[in-house]
Amino acid sequence: MAAPFDAAAFWATADQYLMKTGMPFLDTVIRSAKGSILYDVNGKELIDFTSGQMSSLLGHSHPEIVEVVNSSIGQLDHIMSLMICEPVVQFAETLGKVLPAPLQKSFLLSTGSESVEAAIKISKCATGKFEIVAFANSYHGVTSGAASATYAIGRSRGGPVMPGQISFPSPNAFRSVFRKQGENGATDSVSTYDWETEMAWGWDMVDTQSVGSLAAFVVEPILSAGGIFEPPPGYMLKLAEECKKRGMLLIADEAQTGLGRTGDLFAFQRDGIVPDILALSKTIGCGLPVASVSTTPEIEKLAAAGGYLWVTTHYNDPLLAAVGSKVIEIVVRDDLSAWAKARGEQLLEGMRKLQEKYWVIGDIRGRGLLLGMEIITDKVLKTPGVDLSIALSMAAMEMGLSCQVVAHPGACGVFRLAPPINITIAETEQGLDILERAFAKVFSEEPYKSLL
Repeated sequence: MAAPFDAAAFWATADQYLMKTGMPFLDTVIRSAKGSILYDVNGKELIDFTSGQMSSLLGHSHPEIVEVVNSSIGQLDHIMSLMICEPVVQFAETLGKVLPAPLQKSFLLSTGSESVEAAIKISKCATGKFEIVAFANSYHGVTSGAASATYAIGRSRGGPVMPGQISFPSPNAFRSVFRKQGENGATDSVSTYDWETEMAWGWDMVDTQSVGSLAAFVVEPILSAGGIFEPPPGYMLKLAEECKKRGMLLIADEAQTGLGRTGDLFAFQRDGIVPDILALSKTIGCGLPVASVSTTPEIEKLAAAGGYLWVTTHYNDPLLAAVGSKVIEIVVRDDLSAWAKARGEQLLEGMRKLQEKYWVIGDIRGRGLLLGMEIITDKVLKTPGVDLSIALSMAAMEMGLSCQVVAHPGACGVFRLAPPINITIAETEQGLDILERAFAKVFSEEPYKSLL
């Protein structure tokens, strides 16, 4: 029988030896996880509505993933980067067969930051240009090029960024100042959002700042860490057209949206576009550090001619390849894109019922199982309710639901709900029930009792 957990000793050891890197630790200490459920050191169960760090696409310890890891690591775990092996070629083939044409050529990496970094470098080598455009609420990673294209968080005291970085207004129907008369007199933020004028203004700013060396626009099809901002229908198609006019490549960073989470295998498919370069991570590893970059044969040739070089320690690792192949197989075989769409609709219905009871839920947005719920404390001014959202999140955690609040200034206190895409109907309903009880608890006590 395991000894009782000594919380004081654990946190004292953590404080002594574990370096803090700017993100606060939660009080909850997790000991194990299975499927959509986390188990803390005291045996308490929590429904995981964040898929770990948005990565456990198929839940935790999926039996087929466990089997692949066990068998692969006992046969071929890691080899020199200049060698290729059967699992790596199989992964490239498996991914290539589900990618829309002309995307076809891929290679394997370990992290999201690395995949975006590699994609940006491809765009620079292929075009011979260096300017990179990204959304003002973007999050693409922490390595030099990816961090330079990140505006949502982490720029403070980071030193000089890469030359040629240009920000673009993020699509935000709830808060954008660009408005038009709603159809049939509608006044809601979605129907009155004038994204066409906002985009035209954004491109004017890009063209004004550019020195004539626009290489690429790197986008998240749904901006996640920035606050769950989903471009409206037609937006991404227009964006792709404007990139093409300027001779720019379009890089889709689908770290969190890839492989079924949004209801499509890839989020960009809803908009009828195909990016020039696709960066995958998080979801493709199902909790393990797997990432990939894909592009067209034509761009591959242009990049090679431009001197493209990418060699890292775990480039094209066989173990990672085996895991990635199995994740793709499961998602496609079990039609989990459709399941994620259905569970997303179930979540949305529950969240909207909650919104009818609590006006502090100012906006609900997202797609599939990547949803956001923005908390406000003033109906007219839409004042961000960051402290309130954190209080609600902590109450939910106490009741058995792990859900993250994106609380940095640009995100305005947004609940980010992204459970595993194979979560059950019952678990989804249970999560919604806990969320409702968390709201009831917080609003029955000070300082928020009088807010409603």
